[in-house]
Amino acid sequence: MRDSLVAEPPVALSTWHWRDLVELGKPRVVVVMLVCALVGMALSVPGLPPGDAVVFGLVGIGLAASGAAAFNHILDRRLDAMMVRTARRPVASRRLPTVLALGWALLLSVTGLGLLAWQVNLLTAWLTLASLLGYALVYTAFLKRATPQNITIGGLAGAAPPLLGWTSVTGSAEPEALLLVLIVFAWTPPHFWALAIHKRDEYARANVPMLPVTHGEAFTRLQVWLYGWLTVAITLLPYATGMAGAVYLVGVAALNVRFMQWNWRVWRTKDESAPLAAFWFSIRYILGVFALLLLDHHAGLVG
Repeated sequence: MRDSLVAEPPVALSTWHWRDLVELGKPRVVVVMLVCALVGMALSVPGLPPGDAVVFGLVGIGLAASGAAAFNHILDRRLDAMMVRTARRPVASRRLPTVLALGWALLLSVTGLGLLAWQVNLLTAWLTLASLLGYALVYTAFLKRATPQNITIGGLAGAAPPLLGWTSVTGSAEPEALLLVLIVFAWTPPHFWALAIHKRDEYARANVPMLPVTHGEAFTRLQVWLYGWLTVAITLLPYATGMAGAVYLVGVAALNVRFMQWNWRVWRTKDESAPLAAFWFSIRYILGVFALLLLDHHAGLVG
């Protein structure tokens, strides 16, 4: 296999630092996931969710997500080494031995899944395992190298945190939880393709079939615009279904206006800084959508 763990020159143990182990878990990405999971927990019950379910659920989901991220570092280390954005990652730069990274990834994953099964519930543990395998194996090891629709298909694994938060509290998956997943699922392509446009040349050098590499920038920019509208439509469903009220509707309408302004700039302007700026705004956007859901939920309880 191209990315096997063998036949690599040894790495001096003195070259790595404990911060490299933290970096393996992609903590900034995991924080966004945990915010989405926390909102799923909060929306799953009329009042405050049980404290033990929240604490053990977030810790377990966070550990498993960090483990999946560490597997991504390992499987993508040769691709990462060819890209400026990722070349300094611990495994790609060979500061951290691959075997040590693998052991850390296994420890994080097993500990997180074990905690969920022991202190939360089996449904959440199984769903988290499916999400971990979907991201680390299906997306990273196969889809990323096989199809320009990799992020569209593989995005389902990354969209799971709200569902995992919901099941951590209720032990069941209701339609409202699946709607939260759908929001993240629809948001993922315009979010990531904006970055892929900015990093098109690096993906091309690494021979990764991202959409702007296989279909060109103009086509990808159009897809960002179209998927942006799909995201807007889906973010209105919580209000349309009665899951959220006027507070959410007003707030998400304002967010969507700004979101589509950035997507318009990606699609129709020649501003070379627009794709990366749209990527960074989209992170604030998804956090804002979930924060509004949480605010609306508690505003309804107070009212």
